Amino acid sequence: MKKISNKTKRKLRNRKKLKSVNINRYRVSITKSLNNISAQIIDDKQKKTLVSASSIEKEIKQKKIKKIEKSNLIGEILAKRAKEKNINEVYFDRGAYKYHGRVKLFAETLRKNGLKF
Repeated sequence: MKKISNKTKRKLRNRKKLKSVNINRYRVSITKSLNNISAQIIDDKQKKTLVSASSIEKEIKQKKIKKIEKSNLIGEILAKRAKEKNINEVYFDRGAYKYHGRVKLFAETLRKNGLKF
């Protein structure tokens, strides 16, 4: 029997709670590494990504900005792309990351730019 890491347990526990509460909304999933951050809006019923934004994209990668500013910029870009596809209400899936620092700043930026969660 394989032992599951604490990070994976936290991610699965968080997703299970969120999916039981939010039925008719899309999911904002976030992934971060030491230098980059990416996010996507996912339709769980069709299992498809509707909108995505990442700091690996050419326009953002060319700019030499700090990690916190990257998460701010990615939040603005994702919110703008979601508005173009008429997505207003989502739920925030922080995954295995704690809600502070870059993840918290990203979520607050999404709220400022018009996404409701």
